[in-house]
Amino acid sequence: MAVVMVAGLLGLLGCASEQGAAGAERTDVTAGTPTAASPSAPASPSAPEPPTLATPPSGSPRPSPVPVTGPDQLLVTMEVTGGFAGVQKEVALRGDGSVHTTDKGERAVRRVGAAQFTELRTLLGDPALDDVSDFTKNMQAADLFQYTLRFGGRTVRTDLSAEEPALDRLVHALSAWLPK
Repeated sequence: MAVVMVAGLLGLLGCASEQGAAGAERTDVTAGTPTAASPSAPASPSAPEPPTLATPPSGSPRPSPVPVTGPDQLLVTMEVTGGFAGVQKEVALRGDGSVHTTDKGERAVRRVGAAQFTELRTLLGDPALDDVSDFTKNMQAADLFQYTLRFGGRTVRTDLSAEEPALDRLVHALSAWLPK
């Protein structure tokens, strides 16, 4: 089971890194309009693959996208720290469909496509997140990444050592937007 989960996670994380920038459509962050990528233009990071929702267990309500109240609304932030290399990265999704990232003081802003934006909002709207503990950490493990998520008026801290499928899907979908 653990091997399958690790392979699945590696596959999920690998999807975003295997995409090439050639022929990809870029988005002008200031205007929000697509611009054609050209060979002479500097390569911009390609958009990650949209996350995939798992089918909810029988009898469970189907997740629906969290509502957006305005373009400045902060839907979710995730900070990733720790690990052997001492990582400190952050990703934030806003109501206008922009993703803001920070890594080693470097900031970037990208736009998600409409389908990806709905998918991320649907992951945030998963009722199973209501049952996730605010703090899960394996005190016996060293050098695990620590994830601090802020969404829906709460803060969740985890190292992904507990089996929380809804939280895992959200963390992995947001991680795809982090700088490599």
